[in-house]
Amino acid sequence: MISPAQMADAFNRNVQIIKMQTRDLTHEESLLQLPFRANCMNWVVGHIVSSRNGVLRLLGEEPAIAPEVAARYARDAQPISGLEAAVAPLADLLAALEEGQARLGAALAAAGDEALGREVNLYGGSARPTRDWIFFLYFHDTFHVGETSVLRQAAGKDDKVI
Repeated sequence: MISPAQMADAFNRNVQIIKMQTRDLTHEESLLQLPFRANCMNWVVGHIVSSRNGVLRLLGEEPAIAPEVAARYARDAQPISGLEAAVAPLADLLAALEEGQARLGAALAAAGDEALGREVNLYGGSARPTRDWIFFLYFHDTFHVGETSVLRQAAGKDDKVI
């Protein structure tokens, strides 16, 4: 079984990868769309922060970004088409990611077996223990972190980050 400390470390590793993949990227570069059905770096980072709001909520914490900001980065949201009013600056998303990670780590460290075993119905399906939802959301987080490598290269950074 993965301990809460190990899960916090795993989430933090993803934050470090995102920081490496977005290093030296401008906000405008983060909006670059791929020539096929996908989304840009800005959306991917915003989506990760938005999704982590779910982890924070499971742990009794406040969201890292406001619901009205998170809505632009929700599942099935339309691709970002440029400098839209609802699109958060990349720097703001990265700051929210780090701030949320600090609270996520502290909340996981404080979570006991009772809290992690509590049955929760997060997305309308059957209820599952909180720890299962957190692990699922970590998988989701990691899936999107993997996209950042291609998006960095698409933005013109011809390098190898990891």
